[in-house]
Amino acid sequence: MNEEARDFLFSTSEKPNTIINPDKPRLLVALGGNALIDKEQEGTIAQQFENLKVPILQLARLSRDYKLIITHGNGPQVGNLLLQQESCDQVPRLPLEILVAQTQGQIGYMIESTLDSELMRLGIIDKQIVCLITYVVVDENDPAFFQPSKPIGPIYTKEQIGRLNHPVRMTAKGYRRVVASPQPKTIVEKHEIKSLVDMDYIVICGGGGGIPVTRGGRRFYGMNAVIDKDLASAKLAEEVGVDILLMATNVEGAAINYGKNTQQILHQVKLSEIEQYQKEGHFPPGSMGPKIEAGLRFLRGGGGRSIITSTITIEEAVAGRAGTIITR
Repeated sequence: MNEEARDFLFSTSEKPNTIINPDKPRLLVALGGNALIDKEQEGTIAQQFENLKVPILQLARLSRDYKLIITHGNGPQVGNLLLQQESCDQVPRLPLEILVAQTQGQIGYMIESTLDSELMRLGIIDKQIVCLITYVVVDENDPAFFQPSKPIGPIYTKEQIGRLNHPVRMTAKGYRRVVASPQPKTIVEKHEIKSLVDMDYIVICGGGGGIPVTRGGRRFYGMNAVIDKDLASAKLAEEVGVDILLMATNVEGAAINYGKNTQQILHQVKLSEIEQYQKEGHFPPGSMGPKIEAGLRFLRGGGGRSIITSTITIEEAVAGRAGTIITR
């Protein structure tokens, strides 16, 4: 926010209280890919900016009462970059960890600029925002590296897959490239993030699950993999000491008997109940499974509340009136 804009807002709005409240609870919101691109849309930049306004306005209002961390997915964006690379042989192709880094910058900019505009519109001008490129350490011996399973990038025909030099598998959308999706071990920038949150900065980080790296001595090495955004967010929430982990998606909450006549959206539910439903197979790996697992890890690590809700009901869910709210 430039000085001219600050002067204008101070002259037209009530001056905000700039005293940092050390007792404000910490809220981590993990935005799903649908926060930027609706499944019925082409996904232009104009559409993505417009879609962001719905969740970001809610986060701007919540920043008055919560210390806020925002993480985000990058599935459509990194898939587009892969498609662009595979459509052009005139420039060198980039490894996957570089594409994840690129989307962290791209989406981080879009979130930050949209959030800054909404804060200005609300007259909240003492709030600082920072966007961090984030590394996540993984184990190079993680079994996921030997069994790639995470679909990314474009959809191929049967004829095309015979000419590819990377593994593919059939998905609900068609044949797609699959890459490793290892477990997050630790967030490299956790201390910096905690310090910034302590000072009441809004921190945007962990984009696309973070850049997967392994550690060798004092060096980091990028890996050809993607990390689940919700699992990485749960690890970050645990390491930073977050009170509420909220995962915003395109459904109103987690359901049992999904797709059946007996489908039931869960609202207020205990950790032990969710664990039982998980054992019974109600949350498939390819849909709600990672969010449920992330919520369970967060609560087992000492977190207060785990929430799964729609991007349009973030505030209502934090207030306890929407979504699936899991407590110990």
